[in-house]
Amino acid sequence: MAWLALLLAGLLEVGWALGLKYSDGFTRLWPSVMTLAAIAASFALMAVALQSVPFGTAYAVWTGIGAAGSVLAGMILFNEPADLARLSCVVLIVTGIVGIKIVTPH
Repeated sequence: MAWLALLLAGLLEVGWALGLKYSDGFTRLWPSVMTLAAIAASFALMAVALQSVPFGTAYAVWTGIGAAGSVLAGMILFNEPADLARLSCVVLIVTGIVGIKIVTPH
C-alpha cells in the first residue's frame, strides 16, 4: 500500500508541475485550483508512504518519478527535444528508481 501511495504521489507531482505551467503563474483560476489540489494530494500520499518506506528512499522515488515524468510530458505535450541523450538520461532516472525499490527492505 505504501509503495502504491508513493507511485501515485510521484505521478501527481508530474500533474502539479504541468499545472504550474498551465496556471500561468497562478493567474488562471481553474488550472491554479487543480495545481493546488494535486500538490495537496501528492503531499498527503507522500506522508502515507513515509509511514513505512524509508525517508531517503521515498523522497528519491517521489522526485525521480516527478523528474522523469515531467521530462516525458514536456517531450509529448510541448515538443521539447526527445533526442537520444535526453531519453538515455530518463532511462537512467527510471533505472535508479527501480534499483532503489529493489534494494529497499519492505
